[in-house]
Amino acid sequence: MQLRHFSISPRRYKGAWRGLAAGALALALASISPEAASAQSLPAVQPAATPAYPGFWDPRRRPERPDLSRLTLIRFLTETDYPPFNYARPDGNPTGFNVDLARAVCDELQIQCTIQMRRFDTLVPALAANRGDALIASIAVTPATRKILDFTDPYYRVPARFVARRDAAAGEVRPELLEGKKVAVVAGSAHEAYLKLLFTEAELRPYPSAQATRDALRRAEVDYIFGDAIALSFWINGTESVGCCAFAGGPFFNSHFFGEGVGIAVRRGNDTLRLALNWALFRLWEKGQLTDLWLRYFPVSPF
Repeated sequence: MQLRHFSISPRRYKGAWRGLAAGALALALASISPEAASAQSLPAVQPAATPAYPGFWDPRRRPERPDLSRLTLIRFLTETDYPPFNYARPDGNPTGFNVDLARAVCDELQIQCTIQMRRFDTLVPALAANRGDALIASIAVTPATRKILDFTDPYYRVPARFVARRDAAAGEVRPELLEGKKVAVVAGSAHEAYLKLLFTEAELRPYPSAQATRDALRRAEVDYIFGDAIALSFWINGTESVGCCAFAGGPFFNSHFFGEGVGIAVRRGNDTLRLALNWALFRLWEKGQLTDLWLRYFPVSPF
């Protein structure tokens, strides 16, 4: 079962994050045919401007504060080596975006929490065996994972974005503006399928890997890259890009192509905990703490 939106080699990602050098993050999104997508409701092609950390909650439907009287302790489980989301400090204690978020949630709920790191493949069995109460480990919300877990609303999603050379970066990117432009994408990816459906006038240049698309843009062989914005944010701000490039236009969120997002997972039927976590996440976003936390780990925001 595919639990994540994308497959990342933790060692390479760790190097990319700590040194802000390019990491080779291999997209594992299933390719979706344009014919299948055409049957779905698609959002506007050019997304509206978004804040540094967009909310995935409707502010008009504020969740009510849940009854917390039955919650006295939350035992979070996370992965051992998936930086910058979760990893061990030199002293062995857990840290990372997910870990700090779990602590912020506990502070908001005013509930005692523990955070234990485990191998990723042991997280779901440990939750099922009641060795923990919630998984905060970048697990994708998908039809498959919903069969075995319940989730909060997504607290982050993996958008797609265009990247151009700095001397040619555009303020907005629309299909008519990309007519005849060369756009590098990973062959067979959901990003390629999305462009084939909606950016029909662009000249797509498929490459075998994300690294190959970046090399092509750096050498000015193409005008744009279109791909995973989190991976691209590290590359833009890293040493390997040598400052060549920048995001062009805004992020594209389309669950049919780019996934539904990442949520905190709980055991099926544990609505008391799920609703409490959901309320805390909304409050952290509403107060701006999610933005502050995200930018601490992602200097160039993928949003």
